[in-house]
Amino acid sequence: MFEEAPAPPTSAVELDRLLLDAKLTVPDRPARGWVSRAALIDSARVSGLRVVGVTAPAGYGKSTLLAEWAHHEHRPVAWASLDRFDDDPAAVLALLASAYAGIRPGMDHLAVDVRGHGVSALGRAAPLLAAAFRAAPTPFVLIIDDLHELRSPACHDVLSVVLAGIPRGSQVVAASRGEQPHLPRLRAAGDAFEITAGDLALDASGAQQIFAGVQVPLDRDDAIGVVERTEGWPVGLFLAAAIARDGGGAMAVAGDDRYVADYLYRESLAKLPEEHRRFLRRTAVLDRFTAPLCDAVLGTGTAPDVLRELEASDVFLVPLDRRREWYRYHALFREFLLGELRRVEPDTIVGLRLRAADWFELSGSPAMAIEHLLDNDAERDRATHLVSSIALTTYQTGQLATVQRWFRALGDRAIGAHPPLAVLAGWIAALTGQANDAERWAAVLSAATFDETPDDGSSSFASARAMLRSIMCADGPAQALADATYAVASEPVWSQWRDQALVLLGEAQLLSGARDQAQVSFSECSATAEARGNADVLIVSESELGLIALDDGRWDEAASHVHAALAAIDRYRMHDYATAVLAFAGAARLAMHDGDLAEVQRQLTRAMRTRPTCTYAIPYLATRLRLQLAKLHWGLGDHATARHLLREIDDILRRRPALGILVDEVAEFRVSISSTEVADPAGGPPLTPAELRLLPYLQTHLSIREIGERLFISRNTVSSEVGSIYRKLGVSTRSDAVERAVVMGLLGA
Repeated sequence: MFEEAPAPPTSAVELDRLLLDAKLTVPDRPARGWVSRAALIDSARVSGLRVVGVTAPAGYGKSTLLAEWAHHEHRPVAWASLDRFDDDPAAVLALLASAYAGIRPGMDHLAVDVRGHGVSALGRAAPLLAAAFRAAPTPFVLIIDDLHELRSPACHDVLSVVLAGIPRGSQVVAASRGEQPHLPRLRAAGDAFEITAGDLALDASGAQQIFAGVQVPLDRDDAIGVVERTEGWPVGLFLAAAIARDGGGAMAVAGDDRYVADYLYRESLAKLPEEHRRFLRRTAVLDRFTAPLCDAVLGTGTAPDVLRELEASDVFLVPLDRRREWYRYHALFREFLLGELRRVEPDTIVGLRLRAADWFELSGSPAMAIEHLLDNDAERDRATHLVSSIALTTYQTGQLATVQRWFRALGDRAIGAHPPLAVLAGWIAALTGQANDAERWAAVLSAATFDETPDDGSSSFASARAMLRSIMCADGPAQALADATYAVASEPVWSQWRDQALVLLGEAQLLSGARDQAQVSFSECSATAEARGNADVLIVSESELGLIALDDGRWDEAASHVHAALAAIDRYRMHDYATAVLAFAGAARLAMHDGDLAEVQRQLTRAMRTRPTCTYAIPYLATRLRLQLAKLHWGLGDHATARHLLREIDDILRRRPALGILVDEVAEFRVSISSTEVADPAGGPPLTPAELRLLPYLQTHLSIREIGERLFISRNTVSSEVGSIYRKLGVSTRSDAVERAVVMGLLGA
């Protein structure tokens, strides 16, 4: 399938670095045909306002203004250009963190911190980045181009938290084609400087500068006339000048109507040879491109020369890095070119995208290959296989929104028709606390068959399904044990899923009362996971070994296992991951033994904060965690929280009543506390999982209704939960609730 595509020039790591560098590089200003916006920039700079919004339709010179600002700014400038692949809270936070790290020595870790495995974008990563901005030693400018590429409300939610961290003396400058969601609030607060299309429209003097740039004289009266006809639209004036230079009738144009734009672009291309016009049309299928990619898509070897010639002409080709290796087309120009491609040679589009996907896949960027395949029904099967191969790892890097977008694009029918991908959909749902979705996929898989080798690295579909069925434990410990035993027997020593099978075997053995066997399984799992770098599995196995040792009073051994789990959590930033919770409970028990009550509270808070991800989709983990926490809270005299946790256990057991000896352990604890019940216990109930899910939204300026829309709950439910949060935290305002939650460790890093 791929043999016709030229070999990729770079490794996968190098390609990712080049693509990132292109997004973080301040572009050069156009060599000619541009008008300085220095007066506008100076007004925005001296305003002292923290947020500058540049909002105008395409073709008004927004990116040129940003580049001019960056080149003249004396403060350090962090630049980030967005594209449609950044429409993911984790992705946009990582990009902004990388941009900031480029101007702050010693902050290289920041992008990893906000994009760690399982990091909560709104509750942890966004506050962490905002705190880094707030602590900046000197003023800086953060410039964000093409903000309109962020369409997801979740992206704008995290952005609103990040913007709140911009300190006085620093500024964030964002350019967008449409209304910027954060601006109305900042406008009302008097904290935003706005530059609009009216500010960017050019006058007669500006028109004369543009025409002079292409060596076409334009007197004052003609300048006034062409400005009236184009309504001061900068790109219209530039195209009119180019057409006039080549003897066309530029003075006949009128307004910024899209049909007029198409006319102007077509006229501007008239002087180019057909091979260059064909190059432009066909490479317009690419969001951004480099010469080797163009050659692969076009089946040529001349792209370097053509790109140099086009850049020297007046074509709207935008270099993205200083080495001029990566380019994109001006947005309006690209839309015109795609229209031309559909008009002139529509039958080539599928093949062009397919060859682009080939190049990206060979270059080690399957995610980009997927983007070129999703809209191609004929390649749906290939896209499904690629998504199957990287869905879990993409989720583990924090890009849950990207995986969900892929799933939506493929559709439930396509996912269900490819059982290994349905297994991964079930895993991701279970690990993120989406219990209903996990059960739905488990039901789909119950009657599915698949004889090929899965793309996810498991030995077979039957083995992968058995592992999902074991972790969900819907049919009790005996079936979970049978499924895990089958998976261990199926996954050879070299399988990347063997450690997962082993940890599931250990969990099923614990439920069945085979404690010594479970310890052996967990030990083998830890060794295997450590060798493969599978952090989530390592954390669970080390946590369980630590809890077993704690129950036996082997404190030094327990400390060794628990600290190994905590170290992996810190190393891979897995604090909000469902598999991390038992480590926090074990650490709290160790601190209780050592008499370190401050550490006990810190670890309890970490566990309580993360518990919403532990639902009945992973019932034994969810139940064991809550039982451990209930015992600790009871020992601290916080009887209300202990009883609340027991009620949460009851909710789990109603759905998963068959959890082996874990049910007996819960019953024994109930008996033990019933004999020591005290009246009027100190303290009140903790935040519920639902309240913990809502809490991060109090950092934003979303209304009650808007929060409900984000969480798919009613306005009344939001109001009730907010009121409950206020009562439990002892506050009366959103800002006080956020401040109290940060102090308690329920928000932020």
